[in-house]
Amino acid sequence: MKKKPRVLIISTRDKTGGAARAAFRLHQSLMSIGVDSYMLVLSKISNCERVIAPHTKRDIVLAKLMPSLNSLFLELISRNKNRRVFSASYSLYSIQDKIKEISPDIVNLHWVGDGFLSMRELKKIKVPIVWTLHDMWAFTGGCHYAMECKNYMAKCGYCEALESDKANDISRRLFLDKQRAYSESDITVVPLSQWLAKCASKSSLFSNKEIRVIPNPIDLTVYKPLEKQVARKMLNLPSKKKLVFFGAMKQSNPIKGFEKLAEAICGLPTDQFEIVILGASETQEVFEEKYKVHYLGKLSDDIALVTAYSAADVMVVPSLYENLSNVIMESLACGTPVTAFDIGGNKDMIIHKENGYLARPFDTEDLRKGISWVTEDKNRESILRQAARESVLQKYNPRVVAESYLRLFEEKLDKHRKISLAENETH
Repeated sequence: MKKKPRVLIISTRDKTGGAARAAFRLHQSLMSIGVDSYMLVLSKISNCERVIAPHTKRDIVLAKLMPSLNSLFLELISRNKNRRVFSASYSLYSIQDKIKEISPDIVNLHWVGDGFLSMRELKKIKVPIVWTLHDMWAFTGGCHYAMECKNYMAKCGYCEALESDKANDISRRLFLDKQRAYSESDITVVPLSQWLAKCASKSSLFSNKEIRVIPNPIDLTVYKPLEKQVARKMLNLPSKKKLVFFGAMKQSNPIKGFEKLAEAICGLPTDQFEIVILGASETQEVFEEKYKVHYLGKLSDDIALVTAYSAADVMVVPSLYENLSNVIMESLACGTPVTAFDIGGNKDMIIHKENGYLARPFDTEDLRKGISWVTEDKNRESILRQAARESVLQKYNPRVVAESYLRLFEEKLDKHRKISLAENETH
């Protein structure tokens, strides 16, 4: 039997945030099919022994400092008043000793922001790299979502995220750093959605790299429907109201579209609808006072999230940009239909009027129409909830996703060995 490869997944965190949770789920999925998988992280909260975090005093201090240093760097070099997320690719932290210690056959990069991985460190990785893209950062000069900017197709500069009016600004220099590093690295790109694959293929950084779409997995034995009224009782939510859920760690993040949600809600019958905010706890005076808002705060464990999703009549994802939303995937897995804008990777998961509703991009009236359509008919609700669950059963099954990655890893390693043999014969 062919020996499965040793894989090292590199992610800034293991379970904090959507990208980290997705990387950890992949790690678990790979182990479940016998892959020798490890994770290397800057910040760890899981108790998995195969997740390796800083442990020396020096590394622990650096790990705590790097996110703050990245933020300070951004403050110093930009006029970033709109708070667009931007990460430099500089770091004082080195991962080379850990890579040598683990000695992987292949490295799988995930979200490596907050100063975790520098381009200098990336160039030192001598085994094949598979880079799973959770946003656009890997092929831009530093922004995580380019919005309407197309400069990443060439070489960045005049960075909108930094409100820069200079061609040779920090975004271009960071872009060129990536260009040099990628030219010396064996990288295959794995976007999570068809939308991000198209963006990556248009980037001059990845235009000559192999691109293969593989979605995130989700544990369908954990994320499964719970009876709605039981879930509401557990969360002390009203039993007879139509509950509209929205999830975001920070309501202030403009990409998450909180204000679009507020516009869409206005006009719904106040005696029927109430709003539930999942993830954030701060009060935002965006909704009209007549709408009752429940704040659930940050729910960090899977069981609490399953309970919340199951309590909802509809999950609304009004994001302006999305790759492959964990919120959408988790909600559908729990049998709750989703209303969202038809942008990014949303159409990879939401089938219009089958398991949810895809509204015209940024049309809040159509978003409101979608909320109403999902919730107005009890018979339709039952059909939608069943379709929501069924839509994720195969496509995002952990075994299916893990086997897709394993095939890619083995293809990469076979190609790498053939090239190495050919080079040895030449010499």
